[in-house]
This record gives sequence, C-alpha cells and structure tokens, in this order.
Amino acid sequence: MFSFLKKNSSETATAPTAEKSGTSWIVRLKSGLARTGNQLSDLFSRGGMIDDELYDELETILITSDVGMDATNALLADLRRHVREHKLSEASELKAALAHCLLKLLKPLAIPLQADTHQPFVIMMVGVNGAGKTTSIGKLAKHFQSQGLSVLLAAGDTFRAAAREQLITWGERNNVTVIAQQSGDAAAVIFDAIQSAQARKIDVVIADTAGRLATQTHLMEEIKKVKRVISKVMPETANSPAAPHEVLLVLDANTGQNALSQVKAFDQALGVTGLVLTKLDGTAKGGVIAAIAKAHPIPVRFIGVGEGLDDLRPFVAEEFIAALLDQPA
Repeated sequence: MFSFLKKNSSETATAPTAEKSGTSWIVRLKSGLARTGNQLSDLFSRGGMIDDELYDELETILITSDVGMDATNALLADLRRHVREHKLSEASELKAALAHCLLKLLKPLAIPLQADTHQPFVIMMVGVNGAGKTTSIGKLAKHFQSQGLSVLLAAGDTFRAAAREQLITWGERNNVTVIAQQSGDAAAVIFDAIQSAQARKIDVVIADTAGRLATQTHLMEEIKKVKRVISKVMPETANSPAAPHEVLLVLDANTGQNALSQVKAFDQALGVTGLVLTKLDGTAKGGVIAAIAKAHPIPVRFIGVGEGLDDLRPFVAEEFIAALLDQPA
C-alpha cells in the first residue's frame, strides 16, 4: 500500500521564506574552504618574486586540497603561461592570475539546472551511502518552490526505513507531497509517483534512490532498471526526451579524490547529467571540483555548505573562487 503525505494547501508552491543574504552564503562558503584559502593567502602575501620555489609550494597546496595531479599540472601550466604573457613578477600578482586560470577551468561546470522545460520534470537522485542524497532532496524541493514550481517527492530508497521517514519529514517542512511505500520495489514507487504527478500537473518530481557503491554490481544493475522504468512511464516524444530529465549524482566533498571514481562509475552506468557537491562546510579542501573539471567535466548544479533549507545553492564559479581566494565576489 502506498502512503501519501498530503499538502495542507493547494499544489501550487507557496511563497518562499526570506533567504539568507548572499553575504552570509559567501561567509559560510569561505569558512568551509578556510584551510586551503588560508594557505593560498599566506603564500601570496609573503612577498618576493615569482620563482620555481613559489610554484612548487603552490603545487603542494593544490594537490593536498584534492585538486589532483592532472588538474594541478594543467592549472600550473596555464598559470605559467599567463604570468609570461602578462609579464608578472611579484608573488602578490599571482593571486589574481590564479583566479583567472581557475575561472577558465571551472566556469564550464557552472550550468544552472532548468527544471521548467517539461512537466513533470523528473530528477533521479543517485550516490553512495552517506553522501547526503535525502537531505539534498529536501533542499532542492525548497529551491524549486522558490522558483514558483510545484514539487512531488518519491521515496525510492526502499532499503532504509530511516530514509523514507527522513524524506517524509522534509516533505512536511516544505509542505510537499511524498509518495512512499513501507517496503518493496524502488522502481514501482517512482513509477507511481510520476503517474501521480502527471495526474495532478505537478512541475517537478524528485526521486530518491538507495545509496550504493559503484563496485556493488547487482545494486548498480538495479538502479539501471529504475532508470529504464522511469523512461517507460515518460517515454521520448517529439517535444520531449524520455525521463529522467536529470540524473543528479550527490557527492560528499570530504571524500576528495574518491569523488572522481564515483563520477566515472555512475556516469558510465546511468549517464549522469549533473552533480551536487555537499558538505563543503565540513571540508578544508573543495579542490575536487577542479579535478572533476579536468577529468570528467559534468555540470556542478549545486553546492552545499550547511544543514539549513537554504544552504544548497546553484554553483557559481566566480563565488566559489572568490571564497577560496578571499576576494570580493
């Protein structure tokens, strides 16, 4: 038997509460990236000339910040080229130069998610256990509501009762309908949710799925089945691609370079269309975004810096770099 959490008002999203200021967001992002930011600030404020020793120290900071070898080498090569072309010589000038090179690397990932192109717009959330999928779903629901879109949630994590209850709690906080089942097949829950959204003319369906490791072959096969079922309930038409319209992979920023292997494995299995990078408030690094940009450039749709409803925001490369390098956004 499916259980429904009914909204107390109409299906149209209610007016959002006031969001925290942009300044507060930058402060929290800067705090999350503090260790890397402080190391870079110390390096560039030390004075002196740009030399090989300075580049070596910068290389160490980047690698230990989860940027990875490939992205670090590419960044340093671009930085050296920029320094030569602009005839820079002072260490203090390297900060703005690094910001320029980082922006070239990260800007292509900053593609906002447009969820108003189909109705319903179906988002499938995937990732490993503990990455923050269910929490991110609650925050995404709030984000889409703030855009005037109605939202329905599908509790497709049928392995963990706690995940279902957590999603229902998020639904209550957002005044959003949640479709769940006490046990059973994830594909069936999501299938029912999409049909319900179609009947009620809901704008966005966000489907939770059980966390799984990319090495768990049987579970990866199962999630492929879930995607196939979604495409059957909303097949391709002349005016719309088959659902899901977005496959969002949720990554915990604290996993560092392991996030790269997750991106590659889930993309190979499902065709990931966007990334959500969570827990930047709990990491001292965050450089994995640069690693992803170099090795597997998939749009970073959102980044998160806290537990509040407004603490998941669209990824803006300029803001991220400003927070990392302690510059005005």
